[in-house]
Amino acid sequence: MTWIVSKIKWIMLVSGLLTCTMLYAAIAPEAALQSSFGEQLDGPLASIIVRNWGALIALVGGMLVYGAYDPPGRPLILTVAGLSKLTFVTLVVTQGRQFLSRQVGISVAVDSLMIVLFAIYLIGRRRRGPE
Repeated sequence: MTWIVSKIKWIMLVSGLLTCTMLYAAIAPEAALQSSFGEQLDGPLASIIVRNWGALIALVGGMLVYGAYDPPGRPLILTVAGLSKLTFVTLVVTQGRQFLSRQVGISVAVDSLMIVLFAIYLIGRRRRGPE
């Protein structure tokens, strides 16, 4: 636990940069859906929703990068990012198990690891006190 607390800056930077890769969905929504889920959504509404989804995920990634350099903001940023990732993981596991063999399965695994690391940091920080 102490190791995670001491290395959270680097954990947040790597997590944030990985999360920012979803900007791809805002730029190329059809390609992002195909590579992640192996399926397509058609029409202008689907394009708007997927682009917005990608932009919001990338914003969470940007917050993680920012939080790596802003210790007072870390608890809120890690809580928001963790809840966002937990929502995604829960939805895929409960509603979209058929997609786990696709690239999204890797995303679920990586996001799950991030959730655990963020939670360990938040618990360890509370025990140790603010930075």
